[in-house]
Amino acid sequence: MKHLPSLILLLAGLSGALARAEAPPQAVQSKAVVALRTSAGAESDGTPSAALGRRVTLEIDRFDPALDEIVPPGTQLEKVADGFAFAEGPVWLSDRDGALLFSDIPRNRIHRWSAADGAVSIHRAKSGYSGADAGAYRQPGSNGLTLDAEGRLTICEHGNRRVSRIENDGTLTVLAAAFEGRRFNSPNDLVYRSDGTLFFTDPCFGLPDYDNDPRRELPFAGVYALREGKLAVISRDLKGPNGIALSPDERLLYVGNWEDRHKTVMRYRLNADLSVAETDVFADLTAEPGTAAIDGVKVDTRGNVYVSGPGGIWIFSAGGRRLGRLRAPEHPHNLGWGGRDLRTLYLTAQTGLYRVRLSVPGAGATLRPGP
Repeated sequence: MKHLPSLILLLAGLSGALARAEAPPQAVQSKAVVALRTSAGAESDGTPSAALGRRVTLEIDRFDPALDEIVPPGTQLEKVADGFAFAEGPVWLSDRDGALLFSDIPRNRIHRWSAADGAVSIHRAKSGYSGADAGAYRQPGSNGLTLDAEGRLTICEHGNRRVSRIENDGTLTVLAAAFEGRRFNSPNDLVYRSDGTLFFTDPCFGLPDYDNDPRRELPFAGVYALREGKLAVISRDLKGPNGIALSPDERLLYVGNWEDRHKTVMRYRLNADLSVAETDVFADLTAEPGTAAIDGVKVDTRGNVYVSGPGGIWIFSAGGRRLGRLRAPEHPHNLGWGGRDLRTLYLTAQTGLYRVRLSVPGAGATLRPGP
């Protein structure tokens, strides 16, 4: 991309004319375009570029006045880095200056973005697949990332088909690689509960031929809980279990389903022994226009649920009411909380990394010094 010869400053208020075809008719949409400029993008060797603080288009569909308490009028979006093949799985490190780790799945890397100067570096190569035939995989690298209570990075490894943890001395521990003797499909996303229980999803997206891949060993795509070395199956019923999050009180587990015919977020109420007490559909976006299904899921301290779905990031109240939707220049497939107060929402959106400041802090993030 070429640099624009000058900065463009344009403010547009509430306007129905700005609404895209995907916007529901009842939505009030606002668009802010402030100081837009492009970056050089990736070099030929796949090196990403830093783009700290470049404000870009943010479109906000306001379905409910309550959204103003979360995303106030005038909220702006920044693009902080670009040049990635497919960015995913952001997790915040609360070191001295702050940094974000995230996966670039096709390039089989974990990147580190510095909040201090916007510098991007490779944090871990071969982050999801260590084989010599990585080129045969569409998505060989790591996907979801999170931190445990000790600040250790925990990784969903697509190509290696396992969940692993990086110890403080840099060594790798495999936490789970199989269920009842059969290898996982390709672990996708994960979240820790405060008691150390690890929940994760296992669709087939990391296998070269997805559901029909001959390497597949399990007959279902599962949602699992790992506690004290023992695995429990939360669900076998979803075709594409994807993003996963816990309510602030940790009583509810949310799981997004990537499936064209069932673009749903499921809600599970769990018993103490990890058996499921109750299951319901928290949100159904199947009828919404757009090619994307349900990807990343996060929750804030009030229990509001943020969902990567058709057209952008949907925000629901804890009771399931549609509050609004955030639209970025690229579709955000995952999201994560960051900043010292956890009020910054980072979006991994295909080739770019974006951030937006919100009024309500995120829940479920481990604020520990990262590696």
